[in-house]
Amino acid sequence: MLLKRAIPVSYILNKVKYDLIYVLLVSFIVLFITDRYNEMLPEMPLTIPAFIGTAISILLSFKLNQSYDRWWEARKIWGAIVNDSRSLVIQLQTFTANGNDPAIQKIAHRQIAWCMALGQSLRGLNPMENLENYISDEEFKEIQQHQNKPLALLQLHGNDIKNLRENNQLDLFAQIQLDSTLVRLCDAQGKAERIKSTVFPVTYSLFLHGIIYLFIITLSISLNDVASYFELPLLLLISSAFLLLEKSATHMQDPFENKPTDTPVSAIARTIEINIKQLLKQSDIPEVMQTEKFYML
Repeated sequence: MLLKRAIPVSYILNKVKYDLIYVLLVSFIVLFITDRYNEMLPEMPLTIPAFIGTAISILLSFKLNQSYDRWWEARKIWGAIVNDSRSLVIQLQTFTANGNDPAIQKIAHRQIAWCMALGQSLRGLNPMENLENYISDEEFKEIQQHQNKPLALLQLHGNDIKNLRENNQLDLFAQIQLDSTLVRLCDAQGKAERIKSTVFPVTYSLFLHGIIYLFIITLSISLNDVASYFELPLLLLISSAFLLLEKSATHMQDPFENKPTDTPVSAIARTIEINIKQLLKQSDIPEVMQTEKFYML
């Protein structure tokens, strides 16, 4: 997630550097054609590129709105995960009979592992990384057999809650409440996986890029009376504005790709770990995740 810090110019330029090279090539080609065959080309009024520019603005607005909706939904999902993770531990502490601190700690640490595994899995990274610090070797080996590691961890939660109920450490009402919390966690996982697996239409970006290049061509022809040393920078400046907005929307539409514009699942998982360990009154509480960069992952 981008922070309220100065974003390096290099990061901005890297987003559109190849597109700007294509724009420059197209502009040179159009300039060559207009200079060589000026008498053969029809006059291009400025109203035509202005009309195309308006259409691009509308298309960009739609894509930005849709992309932000996906990014904001991902952030709301992880906000719900924070709340339900805290609720799970508090419910265990208040609902279970005295003397069940080891069982509570086991489930609480597994919940930390679930948050980390889910974040890694959504980003296409190894979901088993560092889980051995939070779950037993037996559970570690068991979830390795599952394709969906976070789901396997939730199943272990359910088994432990069932055992507490069968051993009369939970009453029926408490079990129902804990099951509801697990259902919400499973629901949040499914929503995040839906965003990850649903691809934003690729043709939309292709068509939008094509219209931007069409805009550059028509604008270059319309400005054939302007000196090239002024026309080329103007074309690059105008096109870079459209291309940067399009790239920003493209990055936001995929909030789990391990990019600076991602939902900060690693930082959120660290916050959950801190909260849970403080609820358990443990001493090995990690520091809040800090970064010297302009973004947080």
